[in-house]
Amino acid sequence: MIKILIADDQQLIRESLKLWLESKQEFLITGTTGDGLGVLDSIRQSVPDIILMDIRMPKLDGVQCTKLIKQKYPEIRIIILTTFNDDEYVYNALKYGASGYLLKGIALEELCSAIKTVYGGQAMINPDIASIVLKLFYKMANKEFSLPVNREKSGELTATEWKIVREVGKGESNREISQRLNFSEGTVRNYLSTILDKLDLRDRTQLAIWAVQTSLES
Repeated sequence: MIKILIADDQQLIRESLKLWLESKQEFLITGTTGDGLGVLDSIRQSVPDIILMDIRMPKLDGVQCTKLIKQKYPEIRIIILTTFNDDEYVYNALKYGASGYLLKGIALEELCSAIKTVYGGQAMINPDIASIVLKLFYKMANKEFSLPVNREKSGELTATEWKIVREVGKGESNREISQRLNFSEGTVRNYLSTILDKLDLRDRTQLAIWAVQTSLES
């Protein structure tokens, strides 16, 4: 069962999401809150697997909340609920480790699928904002944001691990990587876990950024 915390400053949205998600047997709602401080309080009481987080909230916005959560609870996966006008917010949420970016108003079945995708360790970006995220992603990778991976650590990667890193940098999913390299998806997940450990990176998003940076520098 996937444990979910819902954070949105609009009560109607919170309650609607809670009602719908609770109708699915695979989901358990650990709480709802209308601001970032409420998110932190809720986590102290019950740690969720997934947080559906509004990017604009009072007291503490979704970006800063994401940063604080990932520092203390790196295992929690965060899906940001955003709008077309939140470019800067999306940029920073990506930098701090959010795993998904969905437009408010997404179809509920699509939201259900996105939650399962992110819970499985993959990133999920709504197609309607993919171009925004892609633009920001390359901006980060090129100039704005660097990741502290030294050459000694990257030298520990095997030839197969480098192939997987390059595929992640292209934005390929585990399924696409498994098909391209003729591995099972489970094998790809195991490789990714080993790669993240070797490079001291937090998640797949950071690995993708580092992969693009490495390509640009080579």
